[in-house]
Amino acid sequence: MAEIKKNILTQEGLRKLEQELEELKVVKRKEVAQKIKEAREQGDLSENAEYDAAKDEQRDIETRIEQLEEILRHAEVVEVDETEVGKVSIGCSIRLYDVEFDEEVIYKLVGSTEANILQNKISNESPIGLALLGKTAGEVAVVEGLEGTCEFKILEVIRD
Repeated sequence: MAEIKKNILTQEGLRKLEQELEELKVVKRKEVAQKIKEAREQGDLSENAEYDAAKDEQRDIETRIEQLEEILRHAEVVEVDETEVGKVSIGCSIRLYDVEFDEEVIYKLVGSTEANILQNKISNESPIGLALLGKTAGEVAVVEGLEGTCEFKILEVIRD
């Protein structure tokens, strides 16, 4: 039997997923049910675009609810207070110096479920995340990429 992968989440990530699930179950389900009811009242369903759109939306909402419930069922919340001070770990922000681009960047290390590069949240499973895990300020993390290596000097580890 395959081992079930844990979904590593920060406390903030857990809270956001729970809120999204609550919104879908309490608000969105009612809204789409109302849309379906109104579309049914228009008569012939075989050529009713509003009905088809509402049913598609209902399917999407139910799919997302199932996804969220599965994520939360296998969630493992990382408590930043329980991590070693000064070491890069999940839930910490890391101020880095990118040697190649001669610039400072700040990333927050999160589980893959929460990762979003547009918000500077990188996964612990990503090449950069793996290279940073367990390091301390002053150390250099070398990241192997498709186009060579990148180096990041850790300037500061911030417990959020």
